[in-house]
Amino acid sequence: MMFANLLRSTLKNTQVVTAQILTKHLQVKRSSTLQKNVEGFKEKSEGPYVYDSNGTKYLDALAGLWCTALGGSEERLIAAATSQLNTLPYYHSFWNHASKPSLDLAKELLNTFTATKMGKVFFTSGGSEANDTQVKLVWYYNNALGRPMKKKFITLQYSYHGVTLISASLSGISLMHQGFDLPTSFVLHTDCPHYWRFHLPGETEEEFSTRLADNLEKLILKEGPETIAAFMAEPLIGAGGVIPPPKTYYEKIQAILKKYDILLIADEVICAFGRLGTMFGCDKYGIKPDLVSIAKVGDDKLGFFAHGYTYSGHPVSCAVALEVLKIYKERNIVEQVQRLSPRFQAGIRAFSDSPIIGDFIATEFTDNKSPNSSFPPQWGVGEYFGAECKKHGMIVRCAGNIIVLSPPLIITPQEIDKIISIYEKALKATEERVKELKSEKK
Repeated sequence: MMFANLLRSTLKNTQVVTAQILTKHLQVKRSSTLQKNVEGFKEKSEGPYVYDSNGTKYLDALAGLWCTALGGSEERLIAAATSQLNTLPYYHSFWNHASKPSLDLAKELLNTFTATKMGKVFFTSGGSEANDTQVKLVWYYNNALGRPMKKKFITLQYSYHGVTLISASLSGISLMHQGFDLPTSFVLHTDCPHYWRFHLPGETEEEFSTRLADNLEKLILKEGPETIAAFMAEPLIGAGGVIPPPKTYYEKIQAILKKYDILLIADEVICAFGRLGTMFGCDKYGIKPDLVSIAKVGDDKLGFFAHGYTYSGHPVSCAVALEVLKIYKERNIVEQVQRLSPRFQAGIRAFSDSPIIGDFIATEFTDNKSPNSSFPPQWGVGEYFGAECKKHGMIVRCAGNIIVLSPPLIITPQEIDKIISIYEKALKATEERVKELKSEKK
C-alpha cells in the first residue's frame, strides 16, 4: 500500500479544457448584457493584459481565473509546449504507462511541497476532477482498512471545491446546489471561518476559532466519528469571498481531526504557487494535510485502484508545468509577491473610509460598513463597480457585492499603481451611484 497526496493537476494555467455542448433540450436564456459582452470576446494576451476582438486592452486584475500567474503569452511556456508537441503530443497514464514529463513533474512537485512528506502525485485534468478523485481515494482507503461506514465528508460553508456532482456538493455555496438536487447525502457543511461577518459581539479571533472548532466537534459527535472520513478546506477560502482563517483556526481544527482519526484535505487550487506569498497555502497557515491516496493496492478483495482520466499526466501540460516551476525559481516569483503585496494592499486599503465598503480582504460592498446591511441585489452595486473598472481598462471579478482582485504574479509596481488608480475611479463612481439609488428609494 502506497500513500500519496493529490496535488490537484499540473498547474492551473496548464489545465485541459473540456468543452460542454448544450443540447436542443436545454434552453439557455441570454441577457442583453451577456450578448453585448460576447461581442467583444477575448482574442489575445500579453503579460498581465488581455485584448478583445475590438482591440481594446484590459489589465487582467483576476489573472484569468486566479491561474495565469505568469501572465499570457510567456515565450518559454509556448516553446515548452511546442517542443513537447513535436516529440510526444499525447499519451495516457493508464495501466502503468507514463511520459517522462509527467514523471519529472511528479518528482518536482513532491520536492516542492514541504508542509508534509508526500509519496506520490495523481494527475487530473482540473480541480473538480481532483476533488472527485479525493473522495474516491478516501472511500477506497477506508474500505481497504475495513471501515466501510467511514465515508462522510465535512467542508466549510462558502467554500469552493469544483462544479461536478461531487465537487459541487463539497462546495459550500448554495447557488451551486439549487436546481441540481445537491449536496449529496454524504457531504456535511460546518461554519465558515469569516471573522468579520460571523463573530459575536466582543469575541476575539481566537475565541471565534475556539467556538468554530467546538461546533465542528459537536457535528462529528452527532454524526458519529466512525462515519466521518475527511475534512476538506481551502487554506484561504477563494471564490466564496477571499476569506482568510482567523488566528489559531487551523491549529484547533487539526487537533479535533486528529482526535477522531479524520483525514485533512487541503484544497490548494487557488492558494498554491505563490498566490499568498508562500509556495503553498499550507505553508502560510501551518496546515499539515494528512490525506493520502492509495496506489496499486494488491488486495485480493479490492484489487487495484481503478481510476484515471484520458488527459491525466498529459505530456504537453506536464512539460509546460515543469517550465513554469523553473521560471518560478529563476525569477523568484514567490519573493516578488512578498515584496510587492504590501504596496498592493496598502493602495487598496487607502479607501477603507469609503461608506459603501465593509470588509477589505476582498472588497465587499455593504451599507454603513456593517456585515448585516447588504445592499439590495437588484441595485447591482458590485456589477456597477465592475463595469466602471472595465470602462477604464481593467477586469475584476464580481461575485454579487464582493469584488475580487488577484492579478498575475508578474505584475510590476507601475501596474499595481494602475490597478489602484482605476479602482479609485470606479469606487467614486459607485459611491455616487449608491447615493442616487438611496435617493430614489426615499
